[in-house]
Amino acid sequence: MFEFIRTHRRLMQFLLLLIIVPSFAFVGLESYIRMSDREPAVAKVDGQDISQREWDAAQARQLERFRQMFGDQFNPSLFDTPEARQGTLEGLLSQKALSSHVMKNHLTVSDDQLRSTIREIQGLTNPDGSFDKQRYQALLAAQGLTTDRFEANLRHELAMQQVNLSIQNSAFAPKAVAARITSLNQQVREVQELSVGWQDFKGQVKPTDAMVNEFYNKNSAQFEVPETVKIEYLVLSPDVIESRIEVSDADIKAFYEQNIARYKTPEQRRASHILINASKDASAADKAAAKAKAEKILEQVRKNPADFAKLAKENSQDTVSAERGGDLNFFGKGDMVKPFEDSAFALKEGEISGLVQSDFGFHIIRVTGIKAPATRELAEVKANIAAEIKRQQSGKKYAEMAEIFSNMVYEQSDSLKPVADKLGLKIETAQNLTRKPNSSLPKMAAYNQPKFLTAIFSDDAIRAKRNTEAIEVGASVLIAGRVLEHKPVTKIPVAEVRPMIEERLIGLESEKLAVKAGEARLAELRGGGSAQFGAAKSISRNNTSGLSPSAVTAIMKADPRTLPAYVGVAVAGRGYAIYRVNKISEDMIDDEARKAEQQQVDEFLASQEVGAYIDVIKKRAKAEILKPVAAKAAPVVK
Repeated sequence: MFEFIRTHRRLMQFLLLLIIVPSFAFVGLESYIRMSDREPAVAKVDGQDISQREWDAAQARQLERFRQMFGDQFNPSLFDTPEARQGTLEGLLSQKALSSHVMKNHLTVSDDQLRSTIREIQGLTNPDGSFDKQRYQALLAAQGLTTDRFEANLRHELAMQQVNLSIQNSAFAPKAVAARITSLNQQVREVQELSVGWQDFKGQVKPTDAMVNEFYNKNSAQFEVPETVKIEYLVLSPDVIESRIEVSDADIKAFYEQNIARYKTPEQRRASHILINASKDASAADKAAAKAKAEKILEQVRKNPADFAKLAKENSQDTVSAERGGDLNFFGKGDMVKPFEDSAFALKEGEISGLVQSDFGFHIIRVTGIKAPATRELAEVKANIAAEIKRQQSGKKYAEMAEIFSNMVYEQSDSLKPVADKLGLKIETAQNLTRKPNSSLPKMAAYNQPKFLTAIFSDDAIRAKRNTEAIEVGASVLIAGRVLEHKPVTKIPVAEVRPMIEERLIGLESEKLAVKAGEARLAELRGGGSAQFGAAKSISRNNTSGLSPSAVTAIMKADPRTLPAYVGVAVAGRGYAIYRVNKISEDMIDDEARKAEQQQVDEFLASQEVGAYIDVIKKRAKAEILKPVAAKAAPVVK
């Protein structure tokens, strides 16, 4: 238990990264809320408004999560739909309702869990594994946060997670239900296939002028060349500013000396322990029994110190460290509970303690290593210091330059040159921009982001040829542009695409004829007719043998009482397929597979339980959507 508390990683680290490293998005969200106080609400929860700006920000964060998950395969247009935006807004409603529920019921987490979570945050650990308190405090201070305020926010987030987990853990499926689902999943049906291909009907289709024109008019969007623009633009970002900052050796040395505490590593100890559990709430009898057991083990350890690791594996109730012979690796002061820490730092290397009692129980501690305090040399950290100084200076300069940038592109709207000359920026060009991000252009380019594209395709930019306003398309990334050339939507003449349309019509009409013929053949077979089917193959829900989902569904729905059974499905691009189900059996499944399926059923039910619980909370909080979700939301920053 002791080691488990220290190393537990099931918490949502991604959420914590959003909160702390590198941009303090949690604080950013609060600022969004403050900035949007005067905006019309799109939804309301427990008397609190959700603004359009909050909705847009949540959609942007959702897109960024998907971008990180899918990498180069991510297509933002797939998520720019009413359904996706509705999902985001519903998620906001759920989050707000759960947050209100947690506060009203005074739900919280322990100090140990909060401390453990903070120590797991990436970027706050020194190379030697110790927690960098100065870095932690500096990051919070840079955002105007106190540790009390940040930790109160984090404690609230963890309490919300804990509510979710408690509901999930309460769900389970009866074994009979799981067994039935397993049986259905493992059912195997032997089938044979008879295909009615569309190619056999091609000769019966002769596209007419009327058919071609009708297809052309109904599918006109397929024959449009999208509207495009060629632009010039300017980008202001910390990276641009940093590239022009020179940091002297004197600046680096001064920074090092002023922040020397950051480069000092305090003494660390490595220890192994044997733990006999006895919580602080245990009865006196239980504590006495645990102590007696620990004393017997201590006697064995003192008789044979070389057997410490063996005895830890056999007896320690801290199961995580027990597997490693009780090893807890290196730790510094403040990393362990105080009784344990006091004892470990009082021992010499190789010494074994007496019984040490903590809130977890009774420990037997052996110190296996000592790292003396050390200070990293300037040469070792010089590059990091230079980079940090650049970041600090660019942050200050960015605020000044951003104001000049925004004002000048607006006030001198007929050219980007004045602001480029003033700030020393380079005017760039880009072409083939469309109203939505162009997949043939770099995805992360500032000029290929939805918010900027909306501005550059505005009437003011296209017709009046004015600069766009300064658009923020990322964390401290501003872009402004102007249109150099505009090409409106054009339509390819029907004569040019006629061969393609005719080919498409032949395929579509041939498929219809194949389906009609296939359905007639199916009726004949069900009436007692015969046909030459292909080779038999086995089909199950877990092994589809390459068949389409619709085909597998039809096969598995076939009535098992009268075999052979016949089913048919239309197959896009092929025509029609008829399947004869000959026999039904069930695959043998081992215990591990059954357990896995039981777990899947439990997880499904857990998600249902959480959803139902959140629905109840939302109803109590009177959550409602005030703005039609189907309406297109404002562009979001990506």
